[in-house]
Amino acid sequence: MTDVKWLSDDEQGWWRAYRDGTARLLDVLGHELERDTGLSLGEYEVLVRLSEAPERTLRMSELAGELAHSRSRLTHTIRRMENAGLVERTPCAQDARGVNCTMTPAGHQRLVAAAPSHVTSVRTYLVDALTTEQMRALGEAMAAVGAALNESAADE
Repeated sequence: MTDVKWLSDDEQGWWRAYRDGTARLLDVLGHELERDTGLSLGEYEVLVRLSEAPERTLRMSELAGELAHSRSRLTHTIRRMENAGLVERTPCAQDARGVNCTMTPAGHQRLVAAAPSHVTSVRTYLVDALTTEQMRALGEAMAAVGAALNESAADE
């Protein structure tokens, strides 16, 4: 593997800090959200995306893409949420092969109730831990990573 461009000591440190910080952040956010609301981070994010969509409805394929989830993982999450009455799936009128996911009124109520707790946790553990410049740089950096990964996936 002589053609591998190994990480420098600084790059290795930054990578590990990112990896460890992200894992710990997502762990505490998930734990607090579940404890306070009974929703997983994945379920919460599904409700957020649906709340922002016209008629609180998205095609399952679009929802999977927005959440960067595999279709099978999303289907499992949606099935659980459907059983809890938070969402419902219906055939897509424009494409017989497509399936829409719609947030129910109960799902909307659950999101509205959960949002203050989750936003407080995000603010406490991320936003308030960084300067405005660091938060902007983090957002820009992760947008660049997401764009590169989307481009790479499109090439496959």
